[in-house]
Amino acid sequence: MPRIISANLNGIRSAHKKGFFEWLATQDADYICVQELKAQEADMTEDFLRPHGYHGHFHYAEKKGYSGTGVYSRTAPDKHRIGFGCVEFDAEGRYTRCDFGDLTVISLYAPSGSSSPERQLAKFRFMEVFLPHLQELQAEGREIVICGDWNIAHQEIDLKNWKGNLKNSGFLPEERAWMTRIFDELGLVDVHRGLDPRPEQYTWWSNRGQAYAKNVGWRIDYHVATPGIAKCAKTVSVYKDVKFSDHAPLIIDYER
Repeated sequence: MPRIISANLNGIRSAHKKGFFEWLATQDADYICVQELKAQEADMTEDFLRPHGYHGHFHYAEKKGYSGTGVYSRTAPDKHRIGFGCVEFDAEGRYTRCDFGDLTVISLYAPSGSSSPERQLAKFRFMEVFLPHLQELQAEGREIVICGDWNIAHQEIDLKNWKGNLKNSGFLPEERAWMTRIFDELGLVDVHRGLDPRPEQYTWWSNRGQAYAKNVGWRIDYHVATPGIAKCAKTVSVYKDVKFSDHAPLIIDYER
């Protein structure tokens, strides 16, 4: 029963201080995809590189204190890859891939467009180049789980105040249509939503006001998977007992 966890840490050093790795030791996870390391290789201590005996592989952003992704695994991968072949976004540390037998586990941190119009344009450029990459992945014929912060709430059910966010980054019509293409045209699966169709299953909350306490959130962290492995998913949970970040870990158990 492989357990796969996706967790945007909003800074690996900050999450460490808040007990993330102590919690991780209790989870019996096989693969842990982390995003937003906000660290460079020189910042990564032994506790970060190999916590509790896990193998770790990481993609660091060139810009200090920014972005970054990683995959922890109980066993060493057969091979790993950082970046997906786009110079602009590979420089931002957004993609770590590890292969284990016939299974590929990818940690993804898609760009946010909320900080400026320029960053929204960058997000649109990412969407344009990443869709063909997803098609290339499918053509490999492997079972794939892409975990991470996609920075898009797909449907109205996926954020509390959807009416007030129709013109905001993360819920723009173009972004939502792009996610629809991934699920409807490419045939990839939103594993969380397939297991749990209930509303208010959010994974990110603004630090403004009392968004977390009032559960005024967004569901922007996903497991996006090929149909074969998606059918093996049995249970899903969003861990909120301890707040390690402005995101909550998304935990899915698969039975293979």
